[in-house]
Amino acid sequence: MDHELSQEAALLRLLSFLWLLPLSWTAPEAPAPGWRDELQNHTFLHTMYCQDWSPNVALSESYDEDQLFSFDFSQSIRVPRLPEFADWAHQHGDTSDIMFDKGFCRAMIEEIGPELEGQIPVSRGFPIVQVFTLKPLEFGKPNTLVCFISNLFPPTLTVNWQHQSAPVEGAGPTFVSAVDGLTFQAFSYLNVTPAPSDLFSCIVTHEIDGYTAIAFWVPQNALPSDLLENVLCGVAFGLGVLGIIVGLVLFYCRKPCLGG
Repeated sequence: MDHELSQEAALLRLLSFLWLLPLSWTAPEAPAPGWRDELQNHTFLHTMYCQDWSPNVALSESYDEDQLFSFDFSQSIRVPRLPEFADWAHQHGDTSDIMFDKGFCRAMIEEIGPELEGQIPVSRGFPIVQVFTLKPLEFGKPNTLVCFISNLFPPTLTVNWQHQSAPVEGAGPTFVSAVDGLTFQAFSYLNVTPAPSDLFSCIVTHEIDGYTAIAFWVPQNALPSDLLENVLCGVAFGLGVLGIIVGLVLFYCRKPCLGG
């Protein structure tokens, strides 16, 4: 009887370990020949995770930590991060495998999770937030603010934008993807037309514990667009005048030589 109980306890420990980990795999990296040491290795991550919080199940596929696809379980289709990958997203024939993994992941949570509650430590990662522009900053020119969230675990969060302490509508969807080391990162985008007096903030709330992180963005090291255009025009005009002067000098320097 004791032997059977010890086997059952060992099985529960193994299942509890699997329950904590996202279902992920990393493409194997073939050893590079010695004469090709300058080549870089790349990693493709196919990560499925399920949890008691929103989203309760999700799938992310990333290449070198850049998300390529997510999965829409309501329609059973891959969703490309960029439109250029739309055709490739529909060529996969592994939907049945993905749905099997989803069922297995949910069973681990629903059937085994209650038995292990309070017996194993729960991992937490406090989100770190940064905000920057997608393109070089020019006042009066359309741009995109990027809110980058790292050190995210578990991957459940809400993102809100504010401008001068007032809520901002129209932010794009939040993209969550796994990174090497079984942690997560997220991106949120907001289209803006920057002005010198702007003050934007990205507010990230980790739903599992209510932890909130805020990152602020104010314009720095930017020239107003009109001034930048005037400076470029002035530089171009100055180079043109300099070219004319150099041409005249060379002409008069060669003229005595030709006369002799």
